[in-house]
Amino acid sequence: MPVLSTRSAEATEMSLLGHLGELRRRTMWSVAALLVAGVAVFLVFNHLLAVLLTPYCHVVGPHQACALYVTSPLDGLSIRVKVAAYGGALVASPIVLWQAWQFVVPALTKRERSFVLPFVGCSVALFLAGAALAYLTFPHALGWLHAIGGPSLTARYTPSSYLGLLVVMMAVFGLTFELPVVLVFLQLARVVTPRQLARKRRYAMVALVAFAAIITPSSDPFSMLALALPLVVLYEGAILVGRILAPKP
Repeated sequence: MPVLSTRSAEATEMSLLGHLGELRRRTMWSVAALLVAGVAVFLVFNHLLAVLLTPYCHVVGPHQACALYVTSPLDGLSIRVKVAAYGGALVASPIVLWQAWQFVVPALTKRERSFVLPFVGCSVALFLAGAALAYLTFPHALGWLHAIGGPSLTARYTPSSYLGLLVVMMAVFGLTFELPVVLVFLQLARVVTPRQLARKRRYAMVALVAFAAIITPSSDPFSMLALALPLVVLYEGAILVGRILAPKP
């Protein structure tokens, strides 16, 4: 018996060391992907900044310079590093998610594996769709914010204030668009049923509109509606997918 116990302990220790080694390897690949993507975004910063300035240029019009104004000698470097960090994380996210998937897949059942990849793919696609919607509607939000101050005010934005608002808007829209993924997961886990979600539809729509009004960083009505209407559609889509995929009682 002591011999068997010793062998079991050795096997457990080897298994633990194997998992730690695998985690270390996956983490190193993820960190390397983040560094390479960050450096790449750092190098193309000027082209990326031109794209990010498009909503601002759309608001001020062709007859005014749509440049951002820095107030410190270090602002140019700091904003470039921040954009490289955020952009690198976005570009490297598929590799990071793949490494995470490769680490956890041995512990999943066959049915769980069949759901993970569609869930991850849908999550990434919905986040990008939300971020794209925020970018496309940002000129209207910026125009409203510019007009609400009156004609006596002249807009002169710093990189931190302008890009900070734009990045937050894109992040909020992207994360909020993950709603159907959460709802479908809850239905598959039998926490809620499609019938329950359908019965609470009216309350959910009111809550979604109120949530969009509160969470929208720019606080303008156009962005609020641009966020609330897709959320209502995504809620209905989650119910439909749940009826197809959720296990029958």
